[in-house]
Amino acid sequence: MVRDYEGDRLTEPMAARKPRLVVVSPFLDKRHGTERRVVEWISRLSDDFEIHVYSQRVEDIDLAKITWHRIPQIPGPHLLNFIWWFAANHMWRWIDRSFRGYSPDLVFTAGTNCLDADAVSVHIVFAEFRRQVEAELRFWHNPVWFWPRLLHRRLYYRLIIFLERHIYRRPGVQLILIARKTARDLRTHYGISGFLPVVYIGLDQRAFNPEMRHRLRAEARRTFGLKEDEFALVLVGNDWKKKGLLTLIDAMGRLQDLPLRLLVAGQDDASPYQGAIQKAGIEGRITFAPSRKDVAFYYAAADAYVGPSLEDTFAQPPAEAMACGLGVITSVTNGTAEIITDGVDGILIQDPNNAEELAAQIRRIHQDPAFLRRLGENAAQTARQYTWERNGEQMKEILQDLLRRRKCATTTRSS
Repeated sequence: MVRDYEGDRLTEPMAARKPRLVVVSPFLDKRHGTERRVVEWISRLSDDFEIHVYSQRVEDIDLAKITWHRIPQIPGPHLLNFIWWFAANHMWRWIDRSFRGYSPDLVFTAGTNCLDADAVSVHIVFAEFRRQVEAELRFWHNPVWFWPRLLHRRLYYRLIIFLERHIYRRPGVQLILIARKTARDLRTHYGISGFLPVVYIGLDQRAFNPEMRHRLRAEARRTFGLKEDEFALVLVGNDWKKKGLLTLIDAMGRLQDLPLRLLVAGQDDASPYQGAIQKAGIEGRITFAPSRKDVAFYYAAADAYVGPSLEDTFAQPPAEAMACGLGVITSVTNGTAEIITDGVDGILIQDPNNAEELAAQIRRIHQDPAFLRRLGENAAQTARQYTWERNGEQMKEILQDLLRRRKCATTTRSS
C-alpha cells in the first residue's frame, strides 16, 4: 500500500530526552536534490530529535542544531570513495556507540549508505535505472577511450543494486518514498510491498516565486548573453544523460527555424554531448553552466523549463521552476509528473526518448505565449502547496510513528 502523507545505552531514559536520530549521508548541501531534502528535513526535526550526522562534508545547515561526526574523504574514483565511505561510516558509528554511548534510537539515510538503517528515503531505484540504460552500458556501443569510465560505471551500478536488494528488503526497515512511481519499481525488482509513505517535494517559497524571477530576469539574461527575441529553455541537474539531454538536443535540431537557446546547468561533463550537438546543427545555441547556490538565477533567465527525464524519482528542478511561474515540460517517467496536470500546470510527454513529440511541445509553447503564460501561472499556484514546513511535519510523523511501533514491539517481547 502506498500512502501520501498530507498532513540505548545511556543511563538517561529516552522519555527524559529527545530521541536520538542518526543521519548517514556522504555529504549534505542544498545544491543537490537528494541532499537538499535531507538538509531541509534535519533543520525541521532538530526541535524534536537529538540529531547526529555522519558525513564527509556538511554545508547549508546550522551546526548548532546537530552533532556532526566528520568522516574523512579519500582521493580517487567515485567507486573507491564510496566503498571507503560505506565501510568508514559503519566503523565510526560502531566506535561512538561502543565507547561514547551514542546509541541511536533511529538510524536514517537516503539510499544505500548503510546496512542498519531503520528508515530509508528512496530517491531512485538503481535496478530500474540500470535496466533503462542497459544498451548504453555495453562496451561495443562506446568508443574504446570511454571503456575505463564505462567499467567504473558498471561496477558502481552492480554494487548499488546489490546493496538495494539487501537494505530495502531488510525486515523492519521503513522505506519512505518521494513519489508513488517508486513503489512500482520496488515491487518489480525486489518484491517489496506494504505500507510505503510518500513525502512529496518541499520548496522554499521565498527563493522560488514569480516575483523573484521577474526581478532577476534582465540581469540573468544579460549574464548568459540572451537576446530579447531568443526563446530560452533551461535544464538543471547533475546527470544530464538521465535528465534527457540527448533527446532535448535532438528536439532542438528539429526546430532550426525557431530562435531557441538552451541553458544546461549542473555538475557533469559536457564533452560526451558535443557530437550530438554537431549532428543536430545547433552549435552556439547551447550554454553549459556550473551549479550555483542561487539556482533560481537560471530559472530567471529562461522562458520555459524542459526536462524529459529518462528516470527520475522526483526531480527537484522542474518543481522549482513551477514555483517560479515557468511553463514546464517533463516526462511521465519523472515522479514530478505526479503533481502536474497535463496541459493545465505543465506538459507531460509519454516517451522521454521521443524527440519528435518533445519538439512539437516546444514549438507549441513558443507559438502560443498566452498558453505558456497560463501554464506558468497555474504551475506557481500548484507549487505553493509544497513547502518544507509541510515536509518536515510529514517526516516527523513518520519517524515518531516508527519509534512508537519499535517501543510497542520491545514491550511485547519483554512481556
